Amino acid sequence: MCVRAKAQETVLIVYAHQSLGSFNAAVRDVTVQELLQQGCRVVVSDLYAMNFKASATQDDITDELKNPELFQYGDETMHAWMEGRLTEDIVAEQRKVKEANLIIFQFPLYWFSVPAIMKGWIDRVLAQGFAFSLEKMYNNGIFKDKKAMLSFTTGATQTMFRPDGINGDINVTLWPLQNGTLHFCGFQVLAPQIFWSPAFCPHIVRTTMLEGWRARLKGLLVEKPLTFAPCELFDLSFQGGFLLRPNVKEEYKSRSYGITTGHHLGRPLPPDNQTRAQPPEENNTEAECRI
Repeated sequence: MCVRAKAQETVLIVYAHQSLGSFNAAVRDVTVQELLQQGCRVVVSDLYAMNFKASATQDDITDELKNPELFQYGDETMHAWMEGRLTEDIVAEQRKVKEANLIIFQFPLYWFSVPAIMKGWIDRVLAQGFAFSLEKMYNNGIFKDKKAMLSFTTGATQTMFRPDGINGDINVTLWPLQNGTLHFCGFQVLAPQIFWSPAFCPHIVRTTMLEGWRARLKGLLVEKPLTFAPCELFDLSFQGGFLLRPNVKEEYKSRSYGITTGHHLGRPLPPDNQTRAQPPEENNTEAECRI
């Protein structure tokens, strides 16, 4: 059954692939079609078609720099955002982010990460002040009322990204993007949609992949997010080093697994922490971590 939102949801698809005939393009088209049928407003930022600038430079600021002798991109763009001095291409994308309830990043996995043009979108659009601050990050972040997710294709097979596979655990691969970028900005991160090695699959398998994604899309807007360690578990001060509180570390000495993929505390990683939303009985920190 299709789950329809009570009010119209806006979904932004940040898309990065060069070919109109790619599997990524087919995934994007299924996403747009299904979400429109659900009554969503769908906006697509096709980065290659837009010739989106990937490099983060002082050209992103339309007026004089605060410190031209020592250019620091983060500080300068934060002030430029506050004063309305960012270039129009950045402002346009920030407007889309602000309006979106859900952002889907659609891309082929390049070097265990996003393509350079998408990394440039992240660097330039998610500016300090607009997307994060030291006071507003992670589960207390600026975008805590929004959802985001990764949807991507791989060249490798699924077994190659197992804990005992040659590429290592996919949960570890995803941690920098899902925790260090999306969750850092406050997003509720939905489980990724991974299309394993479609270029080496027969047509019927690729069709099955697309239909599986279409089925997931019918309930995507009400999915529960992945589990992350909430800020409340940490001493959020420079004196305390932003470290886990001692009582939390003591508590986890008796647990079978660490808190998250990144906060493992030398213990086994919690299974599928970055690939599957886990019910409360599987993770005792779930209620604390939801945002």
